Amino acid sequence: MRLTSFTDYTLRSLIYLGMNRDRLVTIQDIADLHAISKNHLTKVIHQLGVNGLVETVRGRNGGLRLGKEPEEINIGAVVRQSESDFFMAECFDTEHNSCVLDGNCYLKFKLKEATEAYLHVLDGLTLARLLPRKGLAAEAQPLEFVPRQ
Repeated sequence: MRLTSFTDYTLRSLIYLGMNRDRLVTIQDIADLHAISKNHLTKVIHQLGVNGLVETVRGRNGGLRLGKEPEEINIGAVVRQSESDFFMAECFDTEHNSCVLDGNCYLKFKLKEATEAYLHVLDGLTLARLLPRKGLAAEAQPLEFVPRQ
């Protein structure tokens, strides 16, 4: 499974905003930190705003901030909102599928199962869990799976 750059930038932006809750952040701040295109990042931030995850403050001293508490931002939901599809192979795309094995393929079933397991793990994460905790080095914080209730 590979995430698109759009989703990668989405997650990076949310983490950065979560780590800087005490101030307004600009798109340029995030673009500079990650050495990514400001134009592409603007599209990412726009979509995060549409989804209610980021608030924008206009004006001379404006910027961005999280639109929800980090505990309320589910990573599985974010990935589903930002990915256009989860086609693991051609056979997942009903419009452009030319595989003669489709309909009788155990591999397709297992790939679907693997994708669901992947998303299930992400459903157990919130943005809060991805943010470094005070007093601990980020490297010393193993991520652990917490099932969604």
